[in-house]
Amino acid sequence: MSVSTKDIRNVVLLGHSGCGKTTFSETMLFESGAIPRRGTVEAGSTLSDFSSIEQERGNSIFSTLMHTNWRGKKINILDTPGSDDFVGEVVCSMRVADTALMLLNSSNGVEVGTELVWEYIEKFHTPTIFIMNQVDHDKSDFDAALEQAQSRFGNHVIPVQYPLNQGSGFNTIVDALRMVMYVFPEGGGKPEKQEIPESEIGRAQEMHNALVEAAAENDEGLMERFFDAGTLNEEELAQGLTIALANQQIFPVFCCSSTQNMGSGRIMGFLNDIAPSPADRPDAPTEDGDTMAPDSTGPTSIFIYKTFSEPQVGMVSYFKVYSGTLKAGDELVNMKNSTTERFNQLFEANGKVRNTVDQLVAGDIGVTVKLKNSHTNNTLNQKGYNKEIKKITFPDPRVRTAVVPPSKAEMEKLMKALHQIEEEDPTLIIEQSAQLKQTLLHGQGQLHLDILRYRIEKVNNITMEFEEPRIPYRETITKVANGSYRHKKQSGGAGQFGEVHMRIEPYYEDMPDPTDLSVRKKEIEDLPWGGKLAFYWCIVGGSIDAKYSNAIKKGVMQKMEEGPLTGSYCQNIRVCIYDGKMHPVDSNDMAFMIAAAQVFKTEFKSAAPQLMEPIYDLEVMCSDTVMGDIMGDLQTRRAIIQGMDAKGHYQIIRAKVPLAELYKYSSSLRSLSQGRAKFSRKFAEFSPVPHDLQQKLIKEHEEELAEA
Repeated sequence: MSVSTKDIRNVVLLGHSGCGKTTFSETMLFESGAIPRRGTVEAGSTLSDFSSIEQERGNSIFSTLMHTNWRGKKINILDTPGSDDFVGEVVCSMRVADTALMLLNSSNGVEVGTELVWEYIEKFHTPTIFIMNQVDHDKSDFDAALEQAQSRFGNHVIPVQYPLNQGSGFNTIVDALRMVMYVFPEGGGKPEKQEIPESEIGRAQEMHNALVEAAAENDEGLMERFFDAGTLNEEELAQGLTIALANQQIFPVFCCSSTQNMGSGRIMGFLNDIAPSPADRPDAPTEDGDTMAPDSTGPTSIFIYKTFSEPQVGMVSYFKVYSGTLKAGDELVNMKNSTTERFNQLFEANGKVRNTVDQLVAGDIGVTVKLKNSHTNNTLNQKGYNKEIKKITFPDPRVRTAVVPPSKAEMEKLMKALHQIEEEDPTLIIEQSAQLKQTLLHGQGQLHLDILRYRIEKVNNITMEFEEPRIPYRETITKVANGSYRHKKQSGGAGQFGEVHMRIEPYYEDMPDPTDLSVRKKEIEDLPWGGKLAFYWCIVGGSIDAKYSNAIKKGVMQKMEEGPLTGSYCQNIRVCIYDGKMHPVDSNDMAFMIAAAQVFKTEFKSAAPQLMEPIYDLEVMCSDTVMGDIMGDLQTRRAIIQGMDAKGHYQIIRAKVPLAELYKYSSSLRSLSQGRAKFSRKFAEFSPVPHDLQQKLIKEHEEELAEA
């Protein structure tokens, strides 16, 4: 089916885990005739959640692209995971969608996963429709869930429908937009339209009036007609709601039972009639601060929002056409690396089922395979067109772990597999830490990392284990110390001789020069790991030739890279070289480098050394019922509570916590809250380690050196 840009609807399904997104997508496809029968999550037979690991676990891990046709419109459906461990899949899907369907479990209302994705709805200014799903559940409470949504997201949350008989006997929906009642047959499907009962007319009319007012508010002409006639006709109402939805001036609320196929057809009709097409959305921002219009006759430009490696297929690239018309056989230039890619095949996707198409117009979402040098966040254009779509900003990692490879021989194979997944998943970061002498994985949560390990073991047949990562401590000093060291080595021929007199002291910004030393040269250096080294050359009378200053500084830096206390980086220290001796024959760079390293090491320990640990700002969102348990757990982690705020019916706890206490915090929080809390963390500062812990860490380091 060939469609124009204005006839495309790109819809992303969002919501907390367990709200029924995958089942709803299956019902949409069935209702529109795209599939002959509905699969179930329990049987692992849905078009979405088609990977073996999703079927094994019974929930979504990856976003899935599907599509269907409804009354002349093409609807691209993006099903997303509900767990915030897989937020990267949510963010990339939201970036290419034009409308969000936010599903709420009508028994639970606004859950923490809803809060998580709402931040991105606000960031992307995505038109949003709420769907109260599972109104056939025994504990369904539509009114309470609606009240929660309105309390949290504002008075623009306006119901279009409500269930007349929610619970196990549910089969009737009152529609206040069309002022009609839908009664569904047993097993769902096409409903019978009936008049709204007298007992419900008042409530339905009140809802209808609210919708008419919301529609009229955004257009002066509609507002005048509303004041003149007291209402709007069906065409005017549709026009006003389209504007209001596109501008986030209304978040309409529908209800349904996706398991019984009751209500999905009406929602698809609303998408068809009211939801914006790509042509109705703001032009896409580009990296140069300009925009790109979705013009199917313009220069061809596509954006890869997701890549995934499939066995027997290779790299699969999911993309949106932002401008022009992409045709099979076209060659496009990657704006990042200037390589040319040929699009031999274009596909429309329904999960793992892909159908070949000849072309895709601006606004459409498609799939291709075997691009050689193109990955997530890349823009590819026809030759001569140089605009680049603004890249997706993915959330920072929240957890980390160290990788233990099965053997040195398999390390290379493991790293290759990890880097391939890193290309697919921008929320995963692999770090080879020279300081910690570990390979670290940074991810969104423990489940995120566990799924990564599962994929490595199943697909690549490599066993790997996780272990607790070391902490990147910093070492500094709190007092002044003066000392000297003479390095003298004689071995028959030319020897080595160098003597260095050094003062070390804590360094701070705009620190005054020492008054008792004659400063000849000073260097304030930003260290690669943070902090500063101030190196002062204060030699008077030529006791050490200035040509040796670089060697002395190099000796100091050697010790600062592997600190005297625990082998950690040193920072914020001023070093003054004020005296020494040299030999006309035996002095050389090596001698002075060794002498400088030794005196720095010795005097460091005399200058009241202090070990510093990384402190993170932690923010936890949770319900009142588990806040006490979470606070108690934080106190066992040496946390300093900074404050608490309310956000909707959730509480926000803010604390400063040492990184050393955050290992496996993701799992602990999940356990404490039954998966109904989320957290974020951000590096704040380095802070002094308590004395007893510092002594323990120094002792452990000394024991490690003795064993080495």
